[in-house]
Amino acid sequence: MRICGYWQGSCSITITRFCMCKKLYFKPFLRKNCRRRIAGISIWFTCEGGEASVDNLTSLGKFISLILRHKPETIGISLDEHGWADVQELIAGINASGKYIDRDILEEIVRTNNKQRYSFNEDRTLIRANQGHSIPVDVELPVTEPPEILWHGTGKKYEESIDARGLIPKSRLYVHLSGDQETAEKVGIRHGKLVLYRVNSGLMYRDGYIFYRSVNGVWLTTAVPAEYLEKVE
Repeated sequence: MRICGYWQGSCSITITRFCMCKKLYFKPFLRKNCRRRIAGISIWFTCEGGEASVDNLTSLGKFISLILRHKPETIGISLDEHGWADVQELIAGINASGKYIDRDILEEIVRTNNKQRYSFNEDRTLIRANQGHSIPVDVELPVTEPPEILWHGTGKKYEESIDARGLIPKSRLYVHLSGDQETAEKVGIRHGKLVLYRVNSGLMYRDGYIFYRSVNGVWLTTAVPAEYLEKVE
């Protein structure tokens, strides 16, 4: 299937295999790229001698998550106290690491992330993860009164620990809670056989526990003691 003849009007790329269910980009060798939509798929590519390298945008998104949540030093950048990274430094650092990204690809990753993990600042010169940090940052979330019930989905392998100790953040700054049962179930099945907990968040709040709500709808608190949990059988 012939897709494009962008390179100075003379070079075209013929693609015979690509994934129909994920967004892909073709790594530019000379960093000139064009963008097309084929069968509803956003594809980034360019060429040199007709050769192209295929990578999954999801994989690149996970690398960005590692940088913005846990290890900015991986690419030699730092975050400010509120978790913001300079967009140009992020792009330059990722490219220097041997991967390829440009502003358009970064925008696409942020736009299409189904969990809305990232946010730009108003003038789009800074970017940060909305939550999930293991490094001490303040993402400036206001204290918010939670609904009476929140939810937490996890895997069977964590059940015994949770029943004994409650929910603790482990390597993260906060425990993550879902606003509805369906979302919690989707989170939980990623960890194996589903175990679902109902969190008595309203009672926790009245007992003095603090809650935050991230811009993508995730509820955060420092811990949930076992007495506020009800396992859904």
